[in-house]
Amino acid sequence: MLFNVLPQTAYIFILIFARIGTLFMLMPGFSEKAVSVRVRLILAVMVSLMLYPMVSGNYGVVPATFAGILAAMGKEMLIALLLGLSVKLIMAALQIASTTIAFQLGLSFAMGPDPSTGQQTVQLNTFLSTVAITLIFVTNLHYLMIGAMYDSYELFPVNQMLPLGDMADYATEILADSFVVGLKLSAPFIVYGLIFYFGLGILSRLMPQLQVFFIAMPANILIGMILFMLMLTTLMTWYMGHIEMVLGKFIAR
Repeated sequence: MLFNVLPQTAYIFILIFARIGTLFMLMPGFSEKAVSVRVRLILAVMVSLMLYPMVSGNYGVVPATFAGILAAMGKEMLIALLLGLSVKLIMAALQIASTTIAFQLGLSFAMGPDPSTGQQTVQLNTFLSTVAITLIFVTNLHYLMIGAMYDSYELFPVNQMLPLGDMADYATEILADSFVVGLKLSAPFIVYGLIFYFGLGILSRLMPQLQVFFIAMPANILIGMILFMLMLTTLMTWYMGHIEMVLGKFIAR
């Protein structure tokens, strides 16, 4: 009996782990550089064990060839890539917004490591990314991510062909939304920059002897940071709502 049951059990668990493990390597909050790979793997194994009795009935018998097993694993990982990168691209919109805001405030020269990728980015992006990751866990959006992992078995059934055309269209839509979200987050600061530098231009014409840009830099940073502090709560609340909306698309109704 064990000879017949164990291969089937191991095969199903490997496929579940292929999907869940890939998602944990991509989902915001879990995929940060500060979270060690060992912790991510432990979480992926625990969630895979939790989902096993609920989704194991969706899988068929073990393929007769090793190539069939690899093809099944590749399909599971491709589905996880779609889900994970969809949310990851929305997080990338925060980098677009923070870079634009930093440029408008004159802080684009202040660079630091990005907590998500480890690459050099503006310090404002480091701050906003840390706030966004914290809010994801504070507002319990990570539970919605785990719920999306489970509901992915209804949206993308195991025994059906992948809708590659729909997946490509949705990936394009998410990429376009990332730029739109980044523009919306930075829109107040773009307007502020236009008004501020337009005022400087008028001032330089009215008072040519005044060193306008010598005064403009500290004034721009001071006023911009005050505006940033006043709008931070509103911007991040709207941004969390947008992330919730994107995750909600992967929750089966």
